[in-house]
Amino acid sequence: MKRFIRVALAAGLMASAGSAIAQVKIGALYPFSGGLALLGDESFRGLELAIEERNAAGGLKGQQMQIVKGDAVDPNQAVGEARRLTSVEKVPVVFGTYSSSLSIAATQVAELAGVPYFELGAISDPITERGFKNVYRSNPTAKDFANRMIDAIGEAIAPALGADVKALKVAIVHEDSLYGQTVTGYQVARAKEKGITIVETLPYSAKSVDLTPVILRLKSAGVDVVLQTSYQNDTVLFFRQMKEQGLKLKAIMGAGGGYSLRDTMTAIGAANMEGALNLDFTQYKTNAKAAPGIDAFVAKYKAKYGTEPRSGHSLANYMGAKVFFDAMAAAKDYSGPAIREAVMKVDIPAGTTPTGWGAKFNEQGQNTRVAPFIMQWQGGELVTVFPAEAAVTKMKTGVGTN
Repeated sequence: MKRFIRVALAAGLMASAGSAIAQVKIGALYPFSGGLALLGDESFRGLELAIEERNAAGGLKGQQMQIVKGDAVDPNQAVGEARRLTSVEKVPVVFGTYSSSLSIAATQVAELAGVPYFELGAISDPITERGFKNVYRSNPTAKDFANRMIDAIGEAIAPALGADVKALKVAIVHEDSLYGQTVTGYQVARAKEKGITIVETLPYSAKSVDLTPVILRLKSAGVDVVLQTSYQNDTVLFFRQMKEQGLKLKAIMGAGGGYSLRDTMTAIGAANMEGALNLDFTQYKTNAKAAPGIDAFVAKYKAKYGTEPRSGHSLANYMGAKVFFDAMAAAKDYSGPAIREAVMKVDIPAGTTPTGWGAKFNEQGQNTRVAPFIMQWQGGELVTVFPAEAAVTKMKTGVGTN
């Protein structure tokens, strides 16, 4: 009996050791609490689904991925959590982050530590413009968003309105963090290039509790089209006060952020948000011919979380994670140089992933085969309306039904 017990204990220890060896830690750095938590968690869900899918298929190099979460409420906490993940938890890679200001801070820590950092959602261009060798981004940049928004005025909005694009009075309003400032800078430059009239450029704090001065400036300028770069709370406030002040617009378009969330639409009211446009990561109401696999993603999401995706951030993180998992699997090991060699070999054609994007990374680590689509709130649903191959319905004009 004693011999049996010793053998059993030894077998148990070996099994335990084998289990430990068969796991690889994956750092997941997102804002899980604080003002950015909703989209931070939505972004994480895409990574989580991609990890579960990969683990079910055997994991990475025969190892099951174990998520180690880091909660980044602000840049200082992002630095602290990035240090904990890389030096204490000793994760070989980190995924994140959703917020540009958080990503800027966290990626610097990872770069100094020589740990590959995969950005799946933050859009500020400088993230991949600092000469880092361990930072990679799968999603579009602020410049991609800005240029597409300005171009959409001539390619989609003006034709829908039956108007001369150069006769439209366009205003830019934005929250004043790195996110809003970066997008706006590129918008102003692109508008000048395209000969589009920008009559107002109005910054504000995302923590503002009163946007009435901004609304009144827009109203007095006789603005036709508003381009807004915002988070959730300021988007809700803007729409509520726009209604209170009687501001009537021919079109309004958001640069992702709060415009993509069903929770935002619910808070504002479907009737009040009717017709609002959103240039963003691919949303789940998109033609599957342009985004193969999107229906399967939605089904997996609903099966796990019991609801439809809250925004396209989960889909973008899911797609990006899958691309980087393939690169990790192809790398000889998880060291910075090996990961870089594998990422630089990624070559996925556009139109072949659930987001409709492809994947090809330049020397800066930026995916060059990405393009945001234009969505619109119609009947309480955020549906893709442009470009034609991705659209599921036609674009409507006007904002609000009341």
